[in-house]
Amino acid sequence: MLKLNKTLKKLVLAASVMSMSSLLQAEEWKFAIEEIPGSIMDAYAQEFKRKIELKTDGEITVNVFPLGSLGTPTQLIEQTSYGVVHFSNVSVGNLGTIVPESQLFLLPYALPSESSAISSMLSSSKVIYSELGNDFINRGLKLHTMYSEGPQVWTTNKEVRKPDDLDNFKMRVMVSPILLKAYEDLGASPTPLPFGEVYGALQLKIVDGQINPVPTIEEMKFYEVTDYMIWAGEQELVTSIISGSDWYDTLSPAKKTLISETMAEMRGFIDDVVLRFNQEKLAKIKAAKPEIEFVKLTPEEQAVFRQRSSATHSAFSDIVGARGQELLTNLLNESKNL
Repeated sequence: MLKLNKTLKKLVLAASVMSMSSLLQAEEWKFAIEEIPGSIMDAYAQEFKRKIELKTDGEITVNVFPLGSLGTPTQLIEQTSYGVVHFSNVSVGNLGTIVPESQLFLLPYALPSESSAISSMLSSSKVIYSELGNDFINRGLKLHTMYSEGPQVWTTNKEVRKPDDLDNFKMRVMVSPILLKAYEDLGASPTPLPFGEVYGALQLKIVDGQINPVPTIEEMKFYEVTDYMIWAGEQELVTSIISGSDWYDTLSPAKKTLISETMAEMRGFIDDVVLRFNQEKLAKIKAAKPEIEFVKLTPEEQAVFRQRSSATHSAFSDIVGARGQELLTNLLNESKNL
C-alpha cells in the first residue's frame, strides 16, 4: 500500500502554489507516462496537452514526461499522490500494490473480450468511477479515466498452445499479486521485472516471454528477441489516468470542469488511435521479421486456459479482499447492460 505523509504532501502543494504566484508565470501541469514518445500513451498526453493549452489560451501549459524520465511507474504514482506530478498514465498492472482493488482488470478471461464492450465499460461505468474511484481516493489518488490499449499478446521463445507448454516457462509480468497468481495458475513461472529491463532479459534468456499489446511489442522491439506472438484471448491492457487527490482538491471548479470535459472529449480520439496503432504496428512487425510466427488460440485451446484461470478467480478475494470481490461482481453485473 502506498505510504503517504499527509503533512509533507500539504507542504509540497503549498510550496507549488507559492512558487507559481510569486513568479507570476502561467501554470504548468506535468503529465507523466510509462511509455516512450510516439506510443499510445504519448498520443493521449500530447492531444490532452494540445486541448488544454488551446482552451486556456496558453495560461496552462502541459509538459509530457515519457518512460524513465521521472522514475519507475511506482515512483510516478507516488509523485502523483504528492502533487509533484499532476497527471500520470499508468497501466493497472503497476497499481496492484497501491490500489489492490484495481486488479480486477487483470483477471484472465473475466471481462468482455470485444474491444467495443471494453471501451463502453471504461468510459461510462458507474462502478469504476463512483465505487472504485473511492478506493483510489483512499490512497491519495484521483481516478480520471481509463482506456484499453488493445488485446494482450504473449511474445515467447516457443510455441504455446496449452498449459503444459508453460512448464518451467519464465513469463515476465508487472508487479501485481494477481498477475503472479494468474500466470502461475496458467502454468508459467511468473517473473516480475521493470519494464525497461524486459528486452535485455528476453535477449539473455533470463525470461522466456512477456505480455503486452501489439503497439508496445513493436515500439520496444520485443519481437526481435522472441520467435512467437500468441493471442490467448485472456484480457486487454487497461490503463488509468490519475492525479493526486489533494492537488485536485485545490483546483477551482472551472479547472475541474476543464479536466473532466477534456477527458470526455478524448474518448473517441484514443479509441481511434488504439485501433490504428494495433493495425499499423502489427504490419511493421511482419515487415521487420517475416519469420516470426503468429498463433491465435482456438476457442477450444482458450477454454483450457480459461478453466485453469478459475483458480485465480477463486483466490481473488483472498488477494485483494472482500472489497475487490464486491467491485468485480458489481462490474460484471453492470457490464451485462452496457
